[in-house]
This record gives sequence, structure tokens and C-alpha cells, in this order.
Amino acid sequence: MAVQPDSVAEQPRASQDDVWYTRSPEDAVQALGVDPAVGLAASRVAELLAAHGPNALPEEARTPAWRRFLDQYGSYMQIVLVVAAVVSLFIQEWTTAVLLLALTLLNAVVGLRQEGKAESAMNALKSMMKATARVRREGMEAEIPAERLVVGDIVLVSAGDQVPADGRIIEASALQIDESALTGESVPAAKDTGALPAGRRLPPGDQTDMAFMNTPVTHGSGLLVVTAIGADTELGKISGMLAATEKEVPPLTKELDRLTLWITGAAGLTMIVMFALGRSRDQEWDVLFVSAVSLAIAAIPEALPTVTQAILSVGSINLARRNAIVKELPSVETLAFTSAINSDKTGTLTMNQMTVVEVIGPTDRYTVSGTGYGLEGKVHHAAGSSAGIEDAILPYVVASDAKLVDGAVVGDPTEGALLVLAHKAGLDTDATRERLPRLATLPFDPGYKLMATFHSALDAAGRPVVRCFVKGAAPAVTARAATALAAGETVPWDAGLRGRAESAIERMGGEGRRVMAAATRDLDAAAFDADGDLLGYVTELRMSSLVAMVDPPREQSKAAVADARAAHIRVRLVTGDDVTTGAAIARQIGIPGEAVLGADFAALSEQERLDRIDAIGVVGRVAPEHKVLLADTLKKKGDVVAMTGDGVNDAPAIKAADIGIAMGSGTDVAKSAGRMILADDDFATIVYAVEQGRTIYDNLTKYIRFVLLLLVTFVLTFLGATVLNIAAGEPFTPPQVLWIHFVVNASFGFALGFDQESPGLMGRRPRPRGESVLTRPVLVTVGLAGLAITCGLLGLIKLGQAHFGSIETGRSIAFTAFALCLTVAAFECRSETESVLTPSTFDSRQMNRVAAAQLVLAVLVTQLDGFRRLLGTTSIDARQFGWALLTAVALVLLWELGKLLVRRSRAAVSRDAR
Repeated sequence: MAVQPDSVAEQPRASQDDVWYTRSPEDAVQALGVDPAVGLAASRVAELLAAHGPNALPEEARTPAWRRFLDQYGSYMQIVLVVAAVVSLFIQEWTTAVLLLALTLLNAVVGLRQEGKAESAMNALKSMMKATARVRREGMEAEIPAERLVVGDIVLVSAGDQVPADGRIIEASALQIDESALTGESVPAAKDTGALPAGRRLPPGDQTDMAFMNTPVTHGSGLLVVTAIGADTELGKISGMLAATEKEVPPLTKELDRLTLWITGAAGLTMIVMFALGRSRDQEWDVLFVSAVSLAIAAIPEALPTVTQAILSVGSINLARRNAIVKELPSVETLAFTSAINSDKTGTLTMNQMTVVEVIGPTDRYTVSGTGYGLEGKVHHAAGSSAGIEDAILPYVVASDAKLVDGAVVGDPTEGALLVLAHKAGLDTDATRERLPRLATLPFDPGYKLMATFHSALDAAGRPVVRCFVKGAAPAVTARAATALAAGETVPWDAGLRGRAESAIERMGGEGRRVMAAATRDLDAAAFDADGDLLGYVTELRMSSLVAMVDPPREQSKAAVADARAAHIRVRLVTGDDVTTGAAIARQIGIPGEAVLGADFAALSEQERLDRIDAIGVVGRVAPEHKVLLADTLKKKGDVVAMTGDGVNDAPAIKAADIGIAMGSGTDVAKSAGRMILADDDFATIVYAVEQGRTIYDNLTKYIRFVLLLLVTFVLTFLGATVLNIAAGEPFTPPQVLWIHFVVNASFGFALGFDQESPGLMGRRPRPRGESVLTRPVLVTVGLAGLAITCGLLGLIKLGQAHFGSIETGRSIAFTAFALCLTVAAFECRSETESVLTPSTFDSRQMNRVAAAQLVLAVLVTQLDGFRRLLGTTSIDARQFGWALLTAVALVLLWELGKLLVRRSRAAVSRDAR
């Protein structure tokens, strides 16, 4: 009996530096001071709980609602709107102030609504904790709350349980644990008690003598000694990584902040000039303040946040209809920047349904069509002379506990795939099992890597026998063979047959396929002992066949990968499975590049990773930290990274990526960490989402060009009016400014935001990380067009004063001209280079309707008394309207001339390049 330490200080506390999988069960329990037959004493448990706390993950503190509401006012746009509202209140512009404050409230409410959809991934992780655990303490077994576990506790687990803490397995009986959520492995992990060699750190997926918190036991039973609790577990480490990983600010958010600062700075300089010149001309302070407020309202893109939110919201609804559920609206436009996709293999690129594709006997070879668990498909006899395949595959049907119910697999997925094979071969599974009553079962064990069942049968002479049916890992079964079934005859399992089998196993394994073998043996019924050493009967077997199975790629994966590559998006396969399987799938679906282990990638220096990343296409056996490292490396290379995943182990990388994509069938932790959820788990949906993201962002850039032109024109017009002393420095009144923003600008904003996809959009390269939409060509175009409109507007105000005897008349003509010029600008902003003098200009019904409405309103704002009172305009006649129209026509001619020069310049550069 082990002696327990006398003090808490002597109790080793497991940490990430402890390598428990290299210790034998005896060493582990001795180091922890516990007798497995007795367990810990109650007094010892109390000491450890007091010293180290409960077996619980840290809970992320919730931000109070009032604080989250105030945080919505941290953006530059909100700050500017609030300042403008305060100034409006100060000068008693009550209507303007109320409208601006209402806008800030609307923006804040929308922001809070989006935050409410994103539950903390850390708290979702905590909610997964198992509620109870079966332990042995003071020689008695008891069920206790899992959070009361301590290091050194002896825990009992069996099929259906979830492991309540990390522990070293000290007893195992056919124990299998589903660690897919933690490691990414597509099949349950077989566990045993054998210590692993020391020398290098193994990822959790390779620690066959360890059990990890929150992983379900799928088969068998076991006993483990707890080596880590709470934050020290593998799950706890992931929780720590989640807490340390910051989410990226979406590109459009950065862009809008940059635009707000840029235009606010320009407006601020204009105000300084306005006040300086105004005071030098002895203008009153209240007059100057009114002009300043008019400029502030003009320079602030009040409608921009609302229009942007609406465009992104509709875009997210359209994506949801195609099974891409976006949790945060800015993620819609982040998709447009995506240049690298790190995709999980199982269930995303593949079907997550094992499928038998080949059967090989000693003298025969069969190929199998069909994919997944679908019963459609046939068995094709490719080579050999056997009369049928039934004898070759019979052990897979009989030595199995799975069932096919209404075309669905119930039970182990591998056994289910073998039953689907039997159905395709025309074998009646139920009738076969009834014909061969089972007497005993030797369950699968990772030690001998096979399963055997024993049945009542008749031999060829009609004598009663006990027939042993065996299936398991190919090397394990072939090593126990003495004969083989060839064309219905028993032949020796000689060097020739053994060599051909080994070659076939090597070939199929190299193709990323899982290879199993089947065999039989007839036993004397009188000597058979169902309660005896069943493994002792599994010798001198007669080989039946080898089968190769694979989790096949989804039918649409290859085309989706090709579409992504055509869009200049690099796809990489990142999997918890072995590198060989990953590389085989990558070859089938067209993902180029070398295949490396996650540990080998992590072992490289930062510069080596940056140098090699472009050549890597597959990363296998990845741990959570490897996935985060891969995403960080790509971001340092300038890529915008999308990361898919479904397990707890994927959550840190999903959160670290620019666009984290969780699978709909995945864990709540992954969904909480992600910005987008794939309801159908289909890689093709990601490519579709990227295409839609590009369309939405391209349309948003059209609108941003348009709104930037509007703001530049406003600033230049107010600056020009101040410098030239036109209309006392106030070319437009606050109501007129708000009309332009919310009636003209917002209407065209929605029309441009829902415009058709630009031709060749998916053939363009993704925008580089950090590249601004305010490129030099955009700034030049906006600057020149804004200057041209400004000259026209100021000229019309002066014309009204000089020739029509009234500044109000000139302002009304200019106001009408501004609306007409913005109508022209909206069509011109659809493309930076393409002419609007083509039929395709009018291929958007939204644009046509808005343009027609604006033309009507441009007339009504000066003709209807209600509009004149609201906006402070005066009636203008047809001749005066003609001056406004002439300004818009002049803008078309000047803009088209500029586009023509740009097209010719680019064509010349292209010819020189060739």
C-alpha cells in the first residue's frame, strides 16, 4: 500500500511540465501518494481542495450592460456625432441635435445586438464541464460533483461516461475514448496502460495511456488516477489560450475609422479658416457658430453607419439562406479580404463517413462504388476467379455490433461502413447473423488490435463447429494467419501470399486509406470454453480478405478548392489525423504543397516558418497551439486568414483567425469562438461566402467612394464659400445638408450596396491586409470630381445673387444641381474605369429606381410649398433649372474624359509589360 504524504506541500501538483504518459502506472500512483485499491482519505481531499481549489475552469467576467452600452460610443464616428449634437444644443439647433443623438442611439443599439449574439467561448467551455464523477475514496466507491475532484483521486470510467479530469490510465479493458473534440482525430482513440517512451513531448492525440477532461468513453472501461484538474488540464490550457487570444478588428471598421479621422481633420481645418476669416470680417459669433454646425453636419457621414449596417445585415441574411450563419456583421466584409483558408479535413472537405473502396483476397480484387453511408453503389469484380465476394467479407458482418436502420448507421462508424459494403454485395446482414448464433465475444483491445466473435456453425462436412470470425488492423490479423481462402479453397499462407498482402497494405496505406483484415477459424465445439481465454483461440487463422476504407472527399470539395484557387485564395488542409491521410485527401481535391507534422512546423524558427509557409499545403497531427501558430504566421505574411474547426481544440485558432468558421455540427465552444457558423459543414459554402463577401465589400467600396465624394464636396464648398465670402460662408443650411445626407446619399447608398456583382470579381486578387480603400486613384478621382462640383455649386450661388437677384435663388439652384450631380456620381462610382456611356450602366433596377426618384425630387424640392418651407428653398423656373442640369452634364463629360485617360494609360502600361 502506498504511503500518502503528510503535508500538502509534498503533494505533487500536475502541470504542463509533468510528463505522466512516460511513467508506469505504479510510478504514477506512487508519485501521487495514493493506493488505487483504496483511494484518497477524506482529510487529504479537504487539504488539497483548500490548497488548489476546485476542478473548474476560470469563468470570464461579464461586462455590465451599462459598460457595454458606453463602449459603443468609443468609435470615432460616435464621438464626432455626439460632439456635433452638443454644439447644436449649445446654439439651440434643437431639431438637428435630437436627430444626431437619435443616430448615436441607433448605432449603439445595433452594436449591442451584435455583441449579444456572441456568447463567450470561455464560458461555453466551462458549461461543458461534467457534473459528476465516480471515485474511489477510503476504499469506497462514490459519485461526487466533478468539481470536487483533486489530483490523486482514483476515478472509474466506462462506456457512456465523460472523463471528468485529466488522468493517467492505470487499468483498461477494451477502453476507447472519443477525443475528436480535443485532438481532431476522426475515430475513437484506443487506450491502454503501457508507458510511452520519454524523449520528446507528445501531443494529446498520441498519449495512448492518458485520458482527458470532457472526452466521452465510447467502449470498454478503465481506472485512472487524476493528474491535472481545472486550468491545468488540456481543456484548461485551451481556456487559457482563448483568454490570451484577441479578436481582430475587421478591415471595414478600420477603414471607417480612418475615413472619419480624415474627413474630421479636413472639416476642423476648414472651421479654423472659417472662424479666422469671419472674425476678420467682423461677423457675429452666433452666425459663425451656425455656419460651423452646418459644416460639421455636412462633413459627418451621418447615414454611413446606418447604410453600412443595413447592407451587411441583408448580406448576412442571404448567407444564412446558404447555410453560412454570420454572428458579427463586420465578418461579412472580412470574407472579402480572405486570402488563406486553413480547413479542417473531417466533415468539411470530407463526408465524415467511412467508405469501403477496395477489397483484396488472396486471388481476387474488388472495387466498390458509392460514397458514405448511402446504400447506392456496386461491387465490381476487377480481378480473380472466385464465384462471389460473400465468403471474403462475411467476418466483417458477423464480428460486428453495428446495425443499419432505415439506411442510417447505428453503432461504430467503421463497422457501419462494412455493413454498407455487405449491402452493396447483396448480403442479407440480419439473415446471416440469425443463421450464425453468437456464443461469445472477444471485444476489440488496443493491445491486440482486433475483435473476434464465436458462433455455432456447420463445417463443410455438416459437423457442428464453433466458428471464430475475426476482424481488425491488417498487421495484427495477418500475423496470426496460417492459411488463406482462395477461390473457395484453403491454401497455405506462404511467403508469396504474405508478401502480396504486405505490398497491398503498404500501397493502400500510402493512399491515405485505413486497411483492415478479416479471417476465420473453425474450433471443436466440444472443447470450446466460452468463458475461457478467448484470445488463445485467435491463432492459425484462415485469411479472408483485406479491405481499404477512406473518409471520401465531398463531391463538391474539388470544385470548391479550384474556385478558391482561381480567386487567388490559398487553401491548406489542417488535420488531427496523420500526415499521410491528409496528404492523400489533399491530392484528390487539388490542394498543392508539402505535408508536415504540426510539431515539426512549431519547431521551426519564426523566420523559417515565414520562408516555408508558402510551400506547405497539409499540416497533420496538429495541436491547438500549432493551429494558432499557423494562423499567426500567415497573418505576418500579410494574409487574411479564415480558419475552420469543430472541436474544443480548434477554438483558440478560430478566435485568432481573421474569420473564424465553426462547423454547425461542432462543439458550442467552437461556435462561440467563431464569427461564422457553417450549418452544412461544407467547404463549398465557405467559398460561396467568400464570393458573397467580395460582392458586398465591392459594393460597399462603391458607396464609400460615393460618400467620400459627397464629404469632399461639402468641405470644399464650405471652405470656398468662406474664402470667397459667398453666402456668408454658409452655402447650404442644416436642413438642406441633412436632406442631401439622408434622402440623396442614403438612397444611393442602399442602391450601390445591393448592386450586382462586378464582372470578373472572383478573378481578382484579394485586397492585401491593411490596404486602404482610399487608394491614390480614388483620392485623385474624388478630389478632382469634388473640386469640379464645388466650382459649379459656388458658381451657381454667385449666379443667383448676380443675375437673379437673390442668394436664396442661387442656393436653390445649387441645391438642385447638387442632387443631380450626385445622381451622376452614383453611376460613375460603380466602376473606377468603366464608362457609363454604355447600356450596362442601367442594368441595376435599384439604381434606376433611385435615380428616377431623385430626378423627380430635384424638381419638387423647389416647386412644392411644403418642401420649400422644410428646406428653405425658393421656386426656380425652367431656365434656372437648366443651369443646374448643365452642371450635371458638365460633370459627366469631365468624369468620362478622366476615365478615358486612365484606360489608355493602363493599356499602354500593359503593352509595355508584354
